[in-house]
Amino acid sequence: MVRIRLTRVGAKKQPYYRVVVADQRSPRDGRFIEIIGNYNPRTDPPTMVVKKDRALFWLRRGAQASDAVTRILEHSGVMAIMRGEAPEVEEESVAEAKAAVEAEVEMADEGAEDEDATAEAAEEPAAAEEPAAEAEEPTES
Repeated sequence: MVRIRLTRVGAKKQPYYRVVVADQRSPRDGRFIEIIGNYNPRTDPPTMVVKKDRALFWLRRGAQASDAVTRILEHSGVMAIMRGEAPEVEEESVAEAKAAVEAEVEMADEGAEDEDATAEAAEEPAAAEEPAAEAEEPTES
């Protein structure tokens, strides 16, 4: 049976965990199939990061989450999606991400146009000053 559980990777007296998908027969810190997140209990509040799409993938295929991982998945909203209580927001978040990227690209394009105009304006006076400097030099006859 496949389990979703925690694997400890932190130093002595500094716990840090990975959320992994592993065969239940493999040891706690042993072989695993995939890393789908991490958990740091030492921060305030504790940091919990989970790849929702991968967690849903494994849960839908029959993987069983440990008690600790179930609490982490509850916190991230994955278990609510599994129960059907919350709509999957993957499509919405993808659309929002695309809109954000497009907005950043537009801002960058506008900034590049402003920089080009500023650079052209800076070059024009410099070009105009050079002939004037040559004209002021005394000529020897």
